[in-house]
Amino acid sequence: MNLKRTLFLLAAVLPLQLSAKVTLPAIFTDNMVLQQQSDVKIWGRAKPGKAVKVTTSWDKKTYTATAAASGDWEVRVSTPVAGGPYTVTVSDGKPVELKNVLIGEVWLCSGQSNMEMRVADRVLNYEQEMKEADAYGNIRLLHIDNTTSPVPLDEASVRHGGWQVCSGENIADFSATGYFFGKELYKNLGIPIGLIESCWGGTYAESWTSAEALSEMPYFRPRVEKVKQIPESREARNRMFHDDMDEWRLRMMQVDKAFEDGRAVWAESSFDDSSWGEIAVPGFVQDQGLDGFSGFMWVRRDVEIPAGWAGKELTLTLAAIDDNDFTYFNGVELGHTEGCWTFRSYKVPASLVKAGKATVAVRVMDTGGKGGIFGDANSIALAKSDSEKLPLAGQWKYKVSMGLGDAPDMPVNTATEPNYPTFLFNAMIHPLVDYAIRGAIWYQGEANVARAAQYRDLLPLMIHDWRQHWGYAFPFYIVQLPNYMKAQEGPEESEWAELREAQKHALHLENTGLAVCIDVGDGDDLHPKNKPAVGRRLSLVARALTYGEQIPYSGPVYEGYRIEGNTIRIDFSHTDKGLKTSDGGPVRGFYIAGPDHKFHAAKAVIEGNTVVVSSDGVRFPVGVRYAWANNPVCNLSNGAGLPAGPFRTDDWTDGAKRY
Repeated sequence: MNLKRTLFLLAAVLPLQLSAKVTLPAIFTDNMVLQQQSDVKIWGRAKPGKAVKVTTSWDKKTYTATAAASGDWEVRVSTPVAGGPYTVTVSDGKPVELKNVLIGEVWLCSGQSNMEMRVADRVLNYEQEMKEADAYGNIRLLHIDNTTSPVPLDEASVRHGGWQVCSGENIADFSATGYFFGKELYKNLGIPIGLIESCWGGTYAESWTSAEALSEMPYFRPRVEKVKQIPESREARNRMFHDDMDEWRLRMMQVDKAFEDGRAVWAESSFDDSSWGEIAVPGFVQDQGLDGFSGFMWVRRDVEIPAGWAGKELTLTLAAIDDNDFTYFNGVELGHTEGCWTFRSYKVPASLVKAGKATVAVRVMDTGGKGGIFGDANSIALAKSDSEKLPLAGQWKYKVSMGLGDAPDMPVNTATEPNYPTFLFNAMIHPLVDYAIRGAIWYQGEANVARAAQYRDLLPLMIHDWRQHWGYAFPFYIVQLPNYMKAQEGPEESEWAELREAQKHALHLENTGLAVCIDVGDGDDLHPKNKPAVGRRLSLVARALTYGEQIPYSGPVYEGYRIEGNTIRIDFSHTDKGLKTSDGGPVRGFYIAGPDHKFHAAKAVIEGNTVVVSSDGVRFPVGVRYAWANNPVCNLSNGAGLPAGPFRTDDWTDGAKRY
């Protein structure tokens, strides 16, 4: 028993001494799934010195443990092949019976918002999927609540009281990617599937990694040391933030020229913004003439409030903002949000709503890379109800107030902010490490695109870290980021392409796989709706690599190249009945460069399991890139209909950031 766990459980000691009834962690409930054919650990707390008996109905065996001085106890029970339902009875004199327990395959589903996106978030065919979900009662769902901690916790916070039986109602709040992955496994394996959702939108990979692992990367060492200085108490962390924030606001009012005498005059309706520039919303400012900008910018737009809305509370939604924002309505701050992938939604108090002209103003803080209000244009609106909305997408006025280096560092609320190194590992992964799983699926990377070169090391480190804590090298399958943003019009440097390459780099680790999704994204929506395709492709990887099915599970994979005169021949594996194009047309998506490293749109011809690439503008080719863009136009696939993943033959670092 380590000291941190002792401190964490201290508050529970007195109740344990007063009651003889054994207690279990929140992840052990009715309806749970235990990993088949394994020695699974079951643990909990009881009165110190008490004998605890665990009886499993599948073999009628009883396992015994004695609670330590801390109250902790644990046993390991042997599970049979998949089946059920069974019961597990835990008793120290007063029995606790877990009912409707299944034995099957348990998978952890983790990552950021595209893993967190629920079935009810209008994913493709969601209404029909919810109607049919009752037929999959042998799929069970456990939803870990969004929680943070600066120290590793041993108890997870869960939603909905624990494990749930799959139903239309229960999948509504569950990860769509996770559910469709589990559904495909169930349909093909025919055995119970347990899915544990532990994810949080807009979060960095380093938040999901332990302090011990992160300390191996020099970039993160000082950040890990800083975490050690953060109070463990949520209340203390909250007080610290509010004190720091009050001080920061006062300092910002002194240096940000948008303020006069403590008032945000640039946010007031009466302010004259006729000299300001115009910018399209949604849209990144770096794509609109402000390349290289990092700092604080004010954007504002007037809106005409209907007479019938006067005195009514409204909802202002601003899709996503990179990175942080302070949002105002008629000069009054509505609130602020941190994190570039977090959906923005603010309530406008009824007292501020008057008929006629009103002004929405946003102070955008961009800390590097892309910045501005972005995402789905339909999610940028002022609304009285779901059916009464004023769209706000379009041209806004803007003015830069200061560069990033001219402003004091903004405090972070460590009581609520998930994007702190180790915080999510501590609270949402560490409590699970003793629960036996078959493997994990991972959909994350959007938040790390500005540090793709670093991600090449960080993602494998995190995978290894998790496996070290679980004690075995379980399968780990990754969703490669789909296409997003403006469709490619020519050769481009792309942080998203670099991040996809970094994700592929993780395949150097044993027992890993990649689901290529370059064709199922949405240029206008960071959260594409075709989650059934994502789940299915992950399931193909698992069925082939974990369960040994002889099925195609990958699109064409780049293996190497040869320069042949004025052409380059690209070799592929996983061609499965031959290379083809997904639309039956000419091959698209290839670009070729000569010694000047300038890329040209290429002619690409399929020859067997190779593609021959050339361009009239390149006499001696030295490099080829395929699907190398944020939202590439590409169509190479194999006979199984699975797409080729992005790749490049070069290792030029023109666009890569090194850490």
